[in-house]
Amino acid sequence: MAYAATAGGVNVAATAAPGVLALQRALVWLVGASGAIVFIEPSPYEIATLLATVIFFATGLRLRLVLMPLLLMLILLNIGYTISAIPLYERTEVVSWIATSWYMAVTVVFFAMVISEDTEARLDMLRRGLVVGAMIAALLAIAGYFHLVPGGNDLLTLYGRARGTFKDPNVLGAYLILPALFALQSVVSDKLAKAFRNVIAFGIMSLAILLAFSRAAWGGLVLTSAFMLALMVLTSRTNAQRSRIVIMAVVAAVLGLALIAVLLSLDSTAEMFKQRASFGQSYDEGRFGRFGRHILGAEMALDLPFGIGPLQFNRYFPEDTHNSYLNAFMSGGWLSGVCYPALVFTTVIMGFRHVFIRVPWQRAYLAIFSAFLGTVGESFVIDTDHWRHFWMMLGAVWGMIAAAQVYKLRSGEDASSA
Repeated sequence: MAYAATAGGVNVAATAAPGVLALQRALVWLVGASGAIVFIEPSPYEIATLLATVIFFATGLRLRLVLMPLLLMLILLNIGYTISAIPLYERTEVVSWIATSWYMAVTVVFFAMVISEDTEARLDMLRRGLVVGAMIAALLAIAGYFHLVPGGNDLLTLYGRARGTFKDPNVLGAYLILPALFALQSVVSDKLAKAFRNVIAFGIMSLAILLAFSRAAWGGLVLTSAFMLALMVLTSRTNAQRSRIVIMAVVAAVLGLALIAVLLSLDSTAEMFKQRASFGQSYDEGRFGRFGRHILGAEMALDLPFGIGPLQFNRYFPEDTHNSYLNAFMSGGWLSGVCYPALVFTTVIMGFRHVFIRVPWQRAYLAIFSAFLGTVGESFVIDTDHWRHFWMMLGAVWGMIAAAQVYKLRSGEDASSA
């Protein structure tokens, strides 16, 4: 089925029936919402993504030329992983890791292709789905932490930290950042009733992030919120909009500090907060601590063109790499080690170049790019290379970039013909 970009920039399928468009948008919502439930395998996210991929290809999907570098880098990245894993194929967990990596690559291309068409509407459905899923995960995390669910403490917490519907509190905290940014955007820019609803949503998600006791997620929420709000101020069309963003951001910061003060009045929470807020964690320090391993691993990577294979780093060191860029070198050799940062930082550079382009979906772009940039930074201290939401954001950024190029082309054609 052929697709065409409209002059209005929404990129609606020219020949698709209304029912097909509605189905496609509903599937985008479903994929966004299901991403919050990943403590079981296969997770609802895998099932929803597979279903959406099949239906989208059956009803119409196009691979734009601008996406070819993305496709090439993803293929080369996973070829490196696959070659390095050849001596380890008798191990089930390694085969599963390789399969997951190829699957993540497929989801990137899928999101890029999906978001490059019918962009504004699909981004809105993705946003709605992500917020619904995040609210479910956040509420369950909070309920588990405060023992509000009978028998749910073991399922919804880990080592005294909230994890909700995730296996790891760190991943819960990281996942909630993008939906929290969407809610924050509404708080600072929408009408009163909608803004008030999103104040509640932002508060719940922020509380869940706090109770996950992930230092990276705490810093990520603060830094990405500040970065996104700064971009919103710079891209606002009126002084009134800029003033409201600044005022509401200050109010949100004050309320956030008040929430933290209330939580710190609880002894158990205060003790965990003090423990996690320390930069002197035992697993970070020493020759074989987190950062020591980064140096030693980098020295090893220079001498190993084919790496050591996936999931092998902890055979040489006390723990995993906790650095996605180093992990690419160790798991896939020089080929993956070069392609992974090339993929990530090419996306970052292209993303910055499109920040100030006036498109109908600019607001969503600022939130997704800010959250993506936060995860890129987090990847230096955590293994993010199998985080589903990271690959979703990467694909969405490429899809929005592709759509922006079509939008600029069509807008230029309309201007010249007027």
